[in-house]
Amino acid sequence: MNELYPVYTLKNECHDCYRCVRECYVKAIRINGGSASVLGDKCIACGSCVRACPSGAKRVRQDIEFVKNMIKDGRRVFVSLAPSWSGIFDYTPQAAALLFKKLGFEGVSETALGAQEVSIKTALILKDGRQDLYISGACPAAVDYIRLYKPKFTRNIVPIASPALTHAKMLKEHYGDDISVVFIGPCIAKKNEAKKHPELISAAITFEELKLWMNEEFIDASHFEDFDCGGFIWQCAYEGALYPIEGGMNDTIKQTEIAGDVQYISLSSLPSIEHALKGYKPSGKKIFLEVLACSGGCVNGPCAGAKKSGISITSEILSKIKKREKIPQIPQAVVNETYKPSAVEYKLYSFPEISKAMKKIGKHTEEDELNCGGCGYPTCKDLASALISGVAEPSMCVSYMRKIAMRKADAMLRCMPAAVVIVDDNLNIVEANDAFMRMFCDKDSYKVFTSRPDGLAGAAIDKIIDFPEIFKQALESGKDIHKEHFHVKNKLYDITAFTIENNEIAGAIIIDVTQSEMNREKIAQKARDVITKNVATVQEIACLLGEHMVETELLLNSIAEDYEDDVH
Repeated sequence: MNELYPVYTLKNECHDCYRCVRECYVKAIRINGGSASVLGDKCIACGSCVRACPSGAKRVRQDIEFVKNMIKDGRRVFVSLAPSWSGIFDYTPQAAALLFKKLGFEGVSETALGAQEVSIKTALILKDGRQDLYISGACPAAVDYIRLYKPKFTRNIVPIASPALTHAKMLKEHYGDDISVVFIGPCIAKKNEAKKHPELISAAITFEELKLWMNEEFIDASHFEDFDCGGFIWQCAYEGALYPIEGGMNDTIKQTEIAGDVQYISLSSLPSIEHALKGYKPSGKKIFLEVLACSGGCVNGPCAGAKKSGISITSEILSKIKKREKIPQIPQAVVNETYKPSAVEYKLYSFPEISKAMKKIGKHTEEDELNCGGCGYPTCKDLASALISGVAEPSMCVSYMRKIAMRKADAMLRCMPAAVVIVDDNLNIVEANDAFMRMFCDKDSYKVFTSRPDGLAGAAIDKIIDFPEIFKQALESGKDIHKEHFHVKNKLYDITAFTIENNEIAGAIIIDVTQSEMNREKIAQKARDVITKNVATVQEIACLLGEHMVETELLLNSIAEDYEDDVH
């Protein structure tokens, strides 16, 4: 079996939105370098982060290859099929049987058969029990939530394994202990349950994995005709098929007519479970809590892959349930399970420690604590605790990062020697630095605007400068505009206009090059004068050299002639 935790992150796809932190009810997420990773020792595999991730970075571990290898090895593999199947898939039993036969399974049996046995056993426990509060153990995510985060209620969980484990035991007792059982359903937490009980369930795959497998094998079961599967095993359940619906387990227990005077309460979602247990005190009344981690029940599991509405799924399940004339008073088979608390330890930090961490995110006073939840934590103090624990980063605080960005931008604008101005689509100034005001405002206007907290903000750009059309062009075209030595009256400017938001906000950097160009022209003129003088000098030298060369040539010729006469 793959040792990777059932939920993991594709780091390259994680875009530091912190939505998984917001959606994770138990905050089992660590942020490191802007990337979110799942903390396996705190996670209950409810799948909230998988559903919430906008970029698809949160993934569910695939165990298809493991199941394929079991089949290739010649093992007899049976499917324990979650009861939500009948509401999510529109296949007839015969078509579904052919589907699983083509995938290599020896038989399919509905997990709801195990659910029926669990309900009977639970009813007997409720009848004879002396506790005030009993909690169902059918949902592995809800069970782990109680074990880890509400440990004192672990003793209230009915000591029976889930319907899936009970069903796996039934299959092994009927078809032989050498068979392998694969659970298929909408639940991620079943992968953890399978790992804890490999002697019963060899693997758990989701409905989404099943669809992927079907695509890989080019199987479209919707086109299968009803037919005889030729010995393929398909076992259907009765009232146990109610389990994936909120309140379904309670209904099946009531149908046994065994438990007696019990108050039944259905809770689906982690917040509702916490709210129900918070401050609970025994009242002398016998209460049974059906707890499910997913809002609405298993039909809304994280990997159901359903395209139909919740009403349609529930309606389909209800319409396909078969009733039996008499429900047995003794369960055929159950798996006893003793649940042990494993409380997640949270260190309580001192006030100085919290204050020090708060300063890292710019929270120096109570007024600084916005408690906006943008980081994923409900309060700024919760984020501070996470910072100390090493599972969060200061950059997660949106307001703090915005302040830092604004301070950096303000410092850059303030210190830039060039004039900078930003305008909106109405050509009103959004922001302008001091260099801009000095460049385009007279002394009196400069004093007025610098005395205002917002400076030139709100002023019309065409009242300040004589070239507003450049901003219009940038806003309309969405392109950068460069103007070198742009002549305005007696000034020369180098201007770069740019778009910040198309058709919304534009800005410009303006440099007054008038003086530098004048100085450059003076230097150029002096250079031209020097060059002219140098050329004249060179020409004069050349002339002098030319005359000198002629005289030298005449002298040498005369000496040569005299020398020749002496020789003769």
